[in-house]
Order: sequence, then structure tokens, then C-alpha cells
Amino acid sequence: MHGYELIQQIAEKSNGTWKPSPGSIYPALSQLEDEGLVLIDKVAGRKTAALTAEGRRHVDDHRADLGSPWDDVAGSVGVDARDLRALIGQLMGAAGQVAGVGTVRQVDQAAEVLIEARRSLYRILAEDASDSSDSTDAT
Repeated sequence: MHGYELIQQIAEKSNGTWKPSPGSIYPALSQLEDEGLVLIDKVAGRKTAALTAEGRRHVDDHRADLGSPWDDVAGSVGVDARDLRALIGQLMGAAGQVAGVGTVRQVDQAAEVLIEARRSLYRILAEDASDSSDSTDAT
């Protein structure tokens, strides 16, 4: 399967919740190739990836540890869009991918996004503090 197919499969199996970028897929595949778990071959002008025998053994030996990525993704999507824990989980997953396989520039950009997100959340609280008539008690 080539990288684009892998991206599409992940997006499909996660119902669109998780669609990794080429900037995360291709470095991850290269790392797996370096570890001997994946063989990358050129087929019809495209690089394709397939598990090696060692890769299949690794999956079999660590199946319990690996779990099901689709369950993890499905579990992180709340029924209510206001379920902040699920959204935070999704954000952490994306940040983890950038931290794990991103370039220095991508990691720097991600840090800027996270810093701005934190500031924005505090601004929301600051704005609401001046208008307490709309606030409700959280349980």
C-alpha cells in the first residue's frame, strides 16, 4: 500500500476523525523501514510499504500492547462536541504525532499553535468573568 492509500485508509477507518498528513506518514514509514518492520519498494512509480516478516512478528508479539487504534480514535470522539476531554485527547494525539515525526520547523509551528490555544482559552475565561449572568455551575 502506498502512503496516500494509507492516509485514506486511516481516514476511512476512523470515520474522518484522524487523517494524518503526508508529513507524518512518510517519516513514520521511513522509521519503520529503518527498524526492519516495513519494506518500502517502488511499484509502478510509487513507493509502497508492506510489513516484513519481522514486522508481522512484532505485531503478533505486541498485539495486546498495540491495542486497536480505531477503538482509541472512536473513544476520543465525544457524542457532544462540548466534551472537552475528547477534544483534548485528539489534540494530544495530533501534537504527539508532530513531536514524534515532525521536522524542527513543524514542531516549532505546533508549539506556537498550542501556546496560542492556551492563551485563547484564558481569554475566554477572562471575557466570561465580566459577564457572570450567563455562567452556570459545572457538576
